[in-house]
Amino acid sequence: MPLSPIDIHNKEFRRSWRGYNEDEVDDFLERIIQDYEALIRQNKQLEEEIARINDRLAHYDSLEDSLSKSILVAQETAEEVKGNARKEAQLIIREAEKNADRIVSEALNKARKMALEVEEMQKQASLFRARFRSLVQSQLEMMDSGEWEAFEKELARREASVSESGL
Repeated sequence: MPLSPIDIHNKEFRRSWRGYNEDEVDDFLERIIQDYEALIRQNKQLEEEIARINDRLAHYDSLEDSLSKSILVAQETAEEVKGNARKEAQLIIREAEKNADRIVSEALNKARKMALEVEEMQKQASLFRARFRSLVQSQLEMMDSGEWEAFEKELARREASVSESGL
């Protein structure tokens, strides 16, 4: 166990006949006590400063660890965000492709329906023309044949009978 200034101060030496001068020894011991106390104070200050520095170092080490972890988390988050963005972009592209396919399919179906309707209208127009032509031809034939004259005579006879009856 190291000596303390009190130990030095309380130390008593035995006296002998041809011993050292007591005042010189006491003065020297007093100087030793003062120097020893100064060294102890200095040592205590240095230990406190070392403790403060160690605390700051621990604080900076924890900051470094926190920053390192934060950087890792930020990198992981960035990678996750990029991955999610890629997935979302792929989903948007797939959905757009599906919508485009649907729109093209609907347009093709409408075009087919319109083509069928046009074809049906053309058939009906052709049938109408053929019937109309047939009707006109039959009417012309009727006019050219004696049936028209018989029709006119019958019409005239009916008109006469109506006027005779007084209606």
